Amino acid sequence: MAQRRSISIDGLSHLTAIPVASRIGPLLVSSVIAPFNPGTREVPETVEQQIANIFRHVDLMLTEAGGNWSHVAKMEFWGPEGSLRQALDVPWVEKFPDAASRPARHTHVGTAKTVSASFIAYLGE
Repeated sequence: MAQRRSISIDGLSHLTAIPVASRIGPLLVSSVIAPFNPGTREVPETVEQQIANIFRHVDLMLTEAGGNWSHVAKMEFWGPEGSLRQALDVPWVEKFPDAASRPARHTHVGTAKTVSASFIAYLGE
């Protein structure tokens, strides 16, 4: 059985004994990803800034685990009602420009006051 490795990154951590992500073999799974400004517990005011922070945190997790955006299989987002889906589409298309090769995505609208996310990645290739 493959050994599990906890992933940690600069600028984001949980207050409990939970890593930001965990890798077992080629599988990388994140914990909940908060929209905090790096190194703080402050949440930016706008959805766009919160999303930018989340994508920054994911980028660092992927790099720390030995992967990149091409390894992402699914992302989930939770956030306030309004323009969350539209705001997500900007960095989404930037990270995944090929419409024929994008990860699955589930966006839960109206479920939180701030944006949060999680992802699953496969680093086997």
